[in-house]
Amino acid sequence: MGISIARKIERGIRYALLSVFVAGVRRRNPGAVVNAVVAAIGTHLPDFVEWVFDVELRPWQRVYVDTAMITHAVGMLGPYDEVWWWDHLTHAHSATILGSIVFAISRRRGRDPRPRVVAVVACLGVLWELLEYAIHVVARRVGVEPILVTYGPKDTALDLFFDLVGAALVLAFGDRVLANLSTEA
Repeated sequence: MGISIARKIERGIRYALLSVFVAGVRRRNPGAVVNAVVAAIGTHLPDFVEWVFDVELRPWQRVYVDTAMITHAVGMLGPYDEVWWWDHLTHAHSATILGSIVFAISRRRGRDPRPRVVAVVACLGVLWELLEYAIHVVARRVGVEPILVTYGPKDTALDLFFDLVGAALVLAFGDRVLANLSTEA
C-alpha cells in the first residue's frame, strides 16, 4: 500500500467520523458524538508519533491506527449492542496499538518488551474499565446518557481478556511488523 492510498483512506475515515458525529447529533447520542470527536483526534496519532519519535510509519500502520478509530466511533451507533463480537474486536485492536507503542519504545531502548507490553496493556485496560464504570455511575446520578457504557462484570472480564489478546498479538508479531519503529535509524 502506497502512502498516497493510505492518505486517501485516512481522509475517508475522517469524513466517516464526521458522519458518525452528525448521526450522533441527530440521534441525540452523546456517546457517538464524543467518540467521533476523540476518534478524529486519534487519526492524528500517526503524525504525532512520527514527529515525537522521529520515525516513519508504514502506510499500512497509519491505516491500522485509523481503522481502530472508526470502529470505536461507529460502534456507538449500534454495533456494540447489536454485533456480539464488536467490543472484542475493538478491545483487541486498541490493545495492539497501545502494545505496539510500548513494544517499539522498549526495543529502541534495548529492553525486553514482553513484561512491559503486558503490564501497560493490562494496567491501562483496568483503568479504562474503571473509567467506564465511573462515567456510567456519574451519568446515572446526573440523569444523562453515559458516553461510555458498562455491561457488567462478565463484559469487563471479556474486555480485559481481549486487551491481553491484543498484547499477545504484539508480542507474537512485533519484531516483524514493527521493525521500522523498533530500531534506531
